[in-house]
Amino acid sequence: MPRSVVLAYQEIGCVCLEALLAAGATVTAVLTHQDDPEEEVWFRSVADLARRAGLPFFTPDDPNDPRTVDLVKSFEPDFIFSFYYRHLLNREFLGLARRGAYNLHGSLLPKYRGRAPINWVLVNGETETGLTWHRMVVKPDAGPVVARTAVSILESDTVADLYVKMVAAAGRLVRETWPELAAGRIVEQEQDESQATYYGRRGPEDGRIDWTRPAKRIYDLCRAVTHPYPGAFTFHQGRKLFIWSAGYDPVFPGLETPGLALNHGPEQGLAVACGQGRLFILKAQFEGEPEITGLDLAGRLPREARLE
Repeated sequence: MPRSVVLAYQEIGCVCLEALLAAGATVTAVLTHQDDPEEEVWFRSVADLARRAGLPFFTPDDPNDPRTVDLVKSFEPDFIFSFYYRHLLNREFLGLARRGAYNLHGSLLPKYRGRAPINWVLVNGETETGLTWHRMVVKPDAGPVVARTAVSILESDTVADLYVKMVAAAGRLVRETWPELAAGRIVEQEQDESQATYYGRRGPEDGRIDWTRPAKRIYDLCRAVTHPYPGAFTFHQGRKLFIWSAGYDPVFPGLETPGLALNHGPEQGLAVACGQGRLFILKAQFEGEPEITGLDLAGRLPREARLE
């Protein structure tokens, strides 16, 4: 049975490690991350999973450090697998795997290479995404494809909804593909570089709302970075206001100034004029305060309030 070293983090990392073990794979070591105290940890611990499974696990700050490379080499891996592990691996590290190093990426490569693909597909209003298992090369997310699976996106899906779908799809993909990969029956397919797109890492500051944009694009931003992510935000009289849940009307005919609070209805929450259409704020939160409904927010704002 081939020997595998697994690098994993987040819930997808847990599910993929579990899928390998359930399929009978021989996992000789696990590398994962120390949790960031500045980050909301909403997922299971890969370290805890490895501990319960009796697997040696390590949390190096830099996997490419020569000491870590020597450590991984000592486990004599046939395969190295990366499941939502956050560090790029250098050529020396990748070369430790006698039969190849493989990464699971959260998009349908070659589109959405890079960071935060689950957030970016929602920001861009996509209706489909997926997961791609591919051979790792030095260039990120560019190696030949082992297997992929598509995941549909509903317009109502938040980032949490989509992540649940991706977790389930990741487990299925690993369970179905591992026996073929272990047996050497996989025919890898090169990616079409002409179709490649790349997106960078998103930070909390990228959640600021530009009210001159169409309501649909603002709605997509809100659902892309809502809980458990830092949230889309705006300001009212210098106070930061997070928008955790929203709806939208894309064809509202008004000519109001973008960011101007409008009338509201019992089911729609506070309405705000956008560059095109209007956004309905359903759940919001002033920084440092509890969450409130859009209707409660409307009651706290003066007439013709302006969000910036």
